[in-house]
Amino acid sequence: MGVCRELVAEHEESRRDAPPKGFRFPREIIAYAVWAYHRFSLNTADVEDLLAERGVIVNRETLRNWVNRFGRHFADCSKRDRPTANDKWHLDEVIVPINGVKFWFWQAVDAKGDVLDILVQKQRNARAAKRFLTRLIDRFGAPRIVITDKLRSYIKPIRRFAPER
Repeated sequence: MGVCRELVAEHEESRRDAPPKGFRFPREIIAYAVWAYHRFSLNTADVEDLLAERGVIVNRETLRNWVNRFGRHFADCSKRDRPTANDKWHLDEVIVPINGVKFWFWQAVDAKGDVLDILVQKQRNARAAKRFLTRLIDRFGAPRIVITDKLRSYIKPIRRFAPER
């Protein structure tokens, strides 16, 4: 049984070094190019230059294809590896004029200062607060404490999602 696992591990290791099926470049180069494109908000020309400095000649169309094919995987991994939200949230809203029309900019921030979510809409009422909180709780789970500016719209939704004591 142990020999089979060793053979499988050896096979997997040799596959990891080989280029993905249908690709000419090794996985590490493709991964680096897609990572640099997303991590530093570079365009394909910049990534092309970055790789050329390292002796890898790739055209922009190939880079675009790599980003389209593997970009979702990198985004999913970065979301998965992101630290979890703190259990103390600060909710606030402010009026923001956009093209002369007043909109409400809702924002949720955790105790570490990380922005959890934002919402821009025309309403400032209990329904909007409920929608905003529901989306937050679905994504991060229920917080231990919520700090607000005492807006009455928050009271019912917060009580609804507050854990029973």
